[in-house]
Amino acid sequence: MRACSWTLKEAGDIAELILDVPGRRQNVLSREVLGELDQLLATLETRSLRGLVIRSGKPEGFSVGADIHEFRHIPDAARAAELTRAGQMVLTRLSRLPYPSVAAIHGPCLGGGLELALACSYRIACDDDRTTLGLPEVRLGIHPGFGGTVRLPAVIGAVAALSLMLSGRSLAPRRAHALGLVDDCVPEREIVTAARTYLHKVPARARPPWWAAALAVPWLRPYVGAAWSWRLKTQVDCGHYPAPCRILSLWSRQAGLEAEALSCAELLVSPASRHLVHLFEVSEELKRQARAEPHDVRRIHVIGAGVMGAEIAAWAALKGFSVSLQDREPAILAAALRRAHALFARRLPPRAAVFAADRLFLDGKGAGLTRADLVIEAIPEDRDAKRALLAAIEGRLPAHAIMATNTSSIPLDELAAVLTRPERLVGLHFFNPVAKMPLIEVIAGPATAPPVLAAARSLAVALDRLPIVVRSAPGFLVNRVLLPYLLEAMSLAEEGVALAEIDRAATDFGMPMGPITLADIIGLDTCLAVAQNLGAALDLPVPSLLARQVAAGWLGKKSGRGFYTYPRRRAWTFRRPPPDPAVAERLIMRLVNEAARCLRLQLVADADLVDIGLVYGTGFAPFRGGPLAYAEALGKTEVRARLEELTGRHGARFSPDAAWSEVGVFPHLALTK
Repeated sequence: MRACSWTLKEAGDIAELILDVPGRRQNVLSREVLGELDQLLATLETRSLRGLVIRSGKPEGFSVGADIHEFRHIPDAARAAELTRAGQMVLTRLSRLPYPSVAAIHGPCLGGGLELALACSYRIACDDDRTTLGLPEVRLGIHPGFGGTVRLPAVIGAVAALSLMLSGRSLAPRRAHALGLVDDCVPEREIVTAARTYLHKVPARARPPWWAAALAVPWLRPYVGAAWSWRLKTQVDCGHYPAPCRILSLWSRQAGLEAEALSCAELLVSPASRHLVHLFEVSEELKRQARAEPHDVRRIHVIGAGVMGAEIAAWAALKGFSVSLQDREPAILAAALRRAHALFARRLPPRAAVFAADRLFLDGKGAGLTRADLVIEAIPEDRDAKRALLAAIEGRLPAHAIMATNTSSIPLDELAAVLTRPERLVGLHFFNPVAKMPLIEVIAGPATAPPVLAAARSLAVALDRLPIVVRSAPGFLVNRVLLPYLLEAMSLAEEGVALAEIDRAATDFGMPMGPITLADIIGLDTCLAVAQNLGAALDLPVPSLLARQVAAGWLGKKSGRGFYTYPRRRAWTFRRPPPDPAVAERLIMRLVNEAARCLRLQLVADADLVDIGLVYGTGFAPFRGGPLAYAEALGKTEVRARLEELTGRHGARFSPDAAWSEVGVFPHLALTK
């Protein structure tokens, strides 16, 4: 029997439901897909069968959950609750079949996909690197809505379930098996056979450990919930991101499916979720576009084994590339190798870590240049040094090789001037730390050839990073927008505002850390160098406080002292008054104003790319959607009025950019809103 997305096959007394959503690379559980499943289950529950196997017909994976493209069309919470209840009813029908069912899982099994598997009697997963299981809904500002908040704790216990749902992280098959989330791990070629075997033997279902079950007794739940709540408040602001607190509340109250549906529905139509979903959709579209072009890069040569170069080389080796790492200093190479091995040990299973280490070669003399498909220079941010290096290596590269620079601020035309083939030069601006920061700015110089640019975008996705194409200009996008924000923080400090209050104003707004802390982590000498390089080009005066800190040798966290002293002691302060809103206003409006200027100058193609760059490159409050989405919420007239008021109080650095007045710069914003 064939439906649009499901195929029903019966072999003897065992039925198979195979999900293969047409026109999609991954299976999604849209309203239509769930409706088809409901009709098939209505038929199957009347059959006399030994059991049912549910599996995917796509090589890419089991299911990535609900179709998030449908979220934007949900008008209100009432409609969202209807849709959530409908999904719950289908999966409840599956869980109540008169015979056992098995989910045969390969590839990603996420969100609603895992909730589908949880509704089955058993779960068997492929034992490979592609298979992952998780409930990542909190990253979209919601929580599981198809019964996951009820079923997952019953399967693996409260502690493991809450940890999985609150973090949104995914599990590898063996870890999922150890927790009891899956009943067995087998090679992919054996998964259907293993599923059928379970239906013949019908083993006892896995239960959480006794102590995990004990934590879920009704009278104890409020106390466990209170302990989790205290821990949660140190990690997330529930005013900005309510979903984790809702998950905890649902579990603590032993709420059922109806409470889950109502809570999830409210979150689905909240501004925070709308922004997070939009950011996710834009990032997925960028990756899709980048994958459409091949990169043909197998061997990467990295020059410079300092912090950035070493991390770039290690990450590329971890992601499967053959990498040679060059530096003149053997001690620096040795330190880079130690850090790489530590990264492999943290991120990979032991056998895979050995293979990654085998792909990373130390290359003191640059022999890898002659075989490289891509060379990345990652030496310190010095224009003359970079030009000399690029000129020296160009003649040693294969004709097809791409040259990339990791410069964070130097325009590519200044570097390409010394090259005979400037069309082969592209910028790949990684962010520190490379293993954590998801963004790469792909810098297009005036002479960069389109195929080179396309290959760089495709490579970024192969490195599991999000590429945004930025036109070459001083500071590119992220650093150019970030610099006025950091400089304003230092201006506030010069005026006598307490450092901790400056940081708290930013974090209360939604930034992941305050600008003073961020400057210390970046390094005050690096901040000063970038400020001096960009200050002249962008007419940004450098606060004298920053120069004094560097002159004193107080370079930030790396030197043990910057604006703060390290290691920092945690300050326990209770019932602090809220920070002065004027502090956050000054910080954020300078950032927003510069973001608008970058869009007006067309450093990137559209407002979404500005927002993506600032959210993933600086951590700008994701629940606000990015600086230009925040401006959209305020309205252009309001933004312009606030900037004019700040200009009157604090000077010309707040002067509203022409973007706020010009028609066409923000076609989606109302001029008079």
